[in-house]
Amino acid sequence: MKRKMRVASLILALTLSAGSLAACSSKNDGGTASPAASGASSSAASDAKDTITALLPPVSPTYQDNFKQMEADFNKQYPNLTLKIEPASWEDMTQKLDTQVNAGSPPDIAFIGSDGISKYAQQGMLMDITDSATTDMVEDYDKAPLEYMKNGKGLYGFPAYMEVHALGGNKQFLEAAGIDWKSIQKNGWTYDQFREAIKKGVVKDGDNYKRYGFVFATAGVTGKDYLNILAKSAGMPSVFTQDLKYAYTSKNFLELLKDVRQLIDDGSMPKELSSIDGGKRWNMFLTGQTMITGKGLATFENSAKKNNAKLDAKDASAVKDSIKVDYIVLPVPTFFGQPAVSYTVVDGYVTFRGKKEPTAEHKANVVKAAYFLASGKVAATTNNDLFAAHITKSAKKEAESMKIDRMPENVEAVQTMLSHAAPARPDIPVELGAKATKIETEVIVPKLQALLANEISPDDMYKAVKDAAVEAFGEDGIVKD
Repeated sequence: MKRKMRVASLILALTLSAGSLAACSSKNDGGTASPAASGASSSAASDAKDTITALLPPVSPTYQDNFKQMEADFNKQYPNLTLKIEPASWEDMTQKLDTQVNAGSPPDIAFIGSDGISKYAQQGMLMDITDSATTDMVEDYDKAPLEYMKNGKGLYGFPAYMEVHALGGNKQFLEAAGIDWKSIQKNGWTYDQFREAIKKGVVKDGDNYKRYGFVFATAGVTGKDYLNILAKSAGMPSVFTQDLKYAYTSKNFLELLKDVRQLIDDGSMPKELSSIDGGKRWNMFLTGQTMITGKGLATFENSAKKNNAKLDAKDASAVKDSIKVDYIVLPVPTFFGQPAVSYTVVDGYVTFRGKKEPTAEHKANVVKAAYFLASGKVAATTNNDLFAAHITKSAKKEAESMKIDRMPENVEAVQTMLSHAAPARPDIPVELGAKATKIETEVIVPKLQALLANEISPDDMYKAVKDAAVEAFGEDGIVKD
């Protein structure tokens, strides 16, 4: 449910008592006094030196290469402010952030998925910027993406992009199998159609598989993606229904688990699927070991093009044993006659606070830094590298002069999927969201690994999830159908 929210203009000076507390994780002069209680504004206060810290993973292939330039450009725009960026890998991003959060000294800004907002909000470590984000900042955004950065009445940062987690196909293999990928891009496909299609992509040499029809990364940081993406088009667009019942106790969830297992039993997916991580999945795609891969983002088209160029140039840095691939964006199939609902990923620059209340000045500075990273030139450069759609007017303007080489059919397919993306759910209370995340981490992810490895049945996994949901939400807090 989307809610309209009035956003106040940015306040650079506020009337604060002399006992105002220092800002969280600001490496500024924590004891610096704020403007006098008389209400007189102070230009010295707003121009005071301050440092804003940011923990950032490799958002795009060249993103971290630009950190020094980002820091310099921000300081040029705000001479009194310093942006200090700490790099992290995707693999250790969560651990680094959690360690800092648990110590009570998180970075001012961290790049995370919007689905992680409820987790940190429950811990009381997020900074609500509703009263600090200016009208110009808010109005720069497309409306839908910004909703994902809200929880309840709070706004907790700025989104970097709004993209769809889709599937990706090898054009040559799809056409050789007689699969009309252009029609699928426009009209979608059902699970039964998808199941039969990926059977056609399998190539065997005796009992040995030379190519699978479909491979999805399910190990490591990708462990939660598979079910979450498929569930959207299986009648569960959110983990909670509109009346806040936990959705994964629905009969559709059990049937979805059976379908997940069925694709492996068909021989269309590897038996060792539970051990395939993102890197292995992409390697298998580029080396012709699968016809369709997932999850797929628009940037994969760019990555495939770059590897093709290396192959043409006989560059030794091309992926070993890789072949030339034309990457085709494909939608996730629909299940049980349910409508197509795309899994939309909205990641962005989430604002944090420490144990102490941040000063108004530092809060305003954090907002400037988060908006700087999420808009204009930085966003245009990053999203072009990702082949992601621009979601701010300022980034769209900057991108006009940037060259990008994308297949028109893929651009249109992504736009079609975005048109039926799952809506943001800022109405889900922090407490419920945190409980759902706990079930996902402690039950769903490990049980899915066991299901994929054929160590448990779909019924076993469904029972484990339902039992955990009843314990967390009560009998009246879950879907019964």
